[in-house]
Amino acid sequence: MCLLLLSWPATGVAQNNKTNASAVYVVGSGNTPLDQHVTRLLAEQLGDAATLVPIRDNQRLVGLDSPVVAIGPVAFTKIRQMNRDAPILALMVEKPFIKGYATRSPGQVSAIYYDVPLLRQALTGKFMLPQATRVALLASTESVERYEDLIDLLPAYNLQARLFIADSDDQLIPTLVRALTYGDFVLAGSDDAIYNPRNIKHILLTAYRRNKIVIGPSQAYVKAGVLASSYAPFPAMTEMAANHLKVYLAEGQFPDPDYPGEYRVEVNEQVARSLNIPLPKREWIAKQVDELIRSVEEGSE
Repeated sequence: MCLLLLSWPATGVAQNNKTNASAVYVVGSGNTPLDQHVTRLLAEQLGDAATLVPIRDNQRLVGLDSPVVAIGPVAFTKIRQMNRDAPILALMVEKPFIKGYATRSPGQVSAIYYDVPLLRQALTGKFMLPQATRVALLASTESVERYEDLIDLLPAYNLQARLFIADSDDQLIPTLVRALTYGDFVLAGSDDAIYNPRNIKHILLTAYRRNKIVIGPSQAYVKAGVLASSYAPFPAMTEMAANHLKVYLAEGQFPDPDYPGEYRVEVNEQVARSLNIPLPKREWIAKQVDELIRSVEEGSE
């Protein structure tokens, strides 16, 4: 089995196959602009601490003990299949995908999560609609569990949530209509069974015809017509990735997977205008979410 070719020129990226104690191998997603951007930022964050070495098409990872950065779930899967002992730091992967691997291989498999914490997304919706008190959640039977922690957390933020289950396309819209009757807004999680390119247009049209908004699950969905979503900027993700790599190079183990330390908010202004929703500044929303989470966490200590 061979890994995909990485051949882009990037500052700080080694263009040879030398292996040394400070080498960090990189396997890309196949999206060249994305891979170039992430690799360039990571190289800047690492500085002189390590040299990034692209994995070439004819290279194998047998016996490799230097850390490997995998950009995306496909790259991670290929590395894992090729060498179960390779130390891997996964980028652009969501928590449900990587959680089991990291639990089975602590210190050897880690990640910087790409999905946004559901609590942060819910509070983004609250600051978009200050009068909101109820959050509607659509889920499939397989994805119900991922919302349990959120439902327990929300009362501390003067919010409550209810799950509405749809396990087929035929159930989706009728279930969504019931959810819209309950919730002040719909919080979309990273559930491909429900929020996918086939369904998203129908979900948004149904919600907006009833003057209800949809928040999340990612920046890409805002471009598709969702009102707003929090997201982690690439510099924040690569900064944490560089710190994880430095710890590995110094101690031989990765820190636990984690979320980036900074989030911003993306807003679809056209949707806001069509629903007559006044928009606070994006920077203000992100700051208010940070401060509210911090105050509740400090109050519970």
